[in-house]
Amino acid sequence: IQELLRVMRTIDDRIVHELNTTIPTASFVGKVDPGQTCKELYQSLMDAHTNRERIIKNCISQTSAVVKTLKEEREKAHEDVALLKQLRKEQTKLKLMQSELNVEEVVNDRSWKVLSHLIVMMFCPNTVL
Repeated sequence: IQELLRVMRTIDDRIVHELNTTIPTASFVGKVDPGQTCKELYQSLMDAHTNRERIIKNCISQTSAVVKTLKEEREKAHEDVALLKQLRKEQTKLKLMQSELNVEEVVNDRSWKVLSHLIVMMFCPNTVL
């Protein structure tokens, strides 16, 4: 899942590059609609953030169910070392997925700040940030 999320976070990792290509240079001012490009980037970010959050929460839900089942089985078989090992493995996976939600929040926040900065620069060029 971490590899999938890394690939899915490419849009956030490349946000500065995307924004630099969004702002037209003087020679391209009439050929590029920065407002439309910004809107498209905004929608792409929204879609990416929504999809990643949905995937992470789905994994958390599934892993939580597995942990619950293993805990119930563990209550019945205290001496089963393999069961305990599997339970610990699933609990670790669950903690990892929960931490991915925190990572997601940081990644999303960073992207929105960069995008907001661009919008201010585009529409209020004399504003000091």
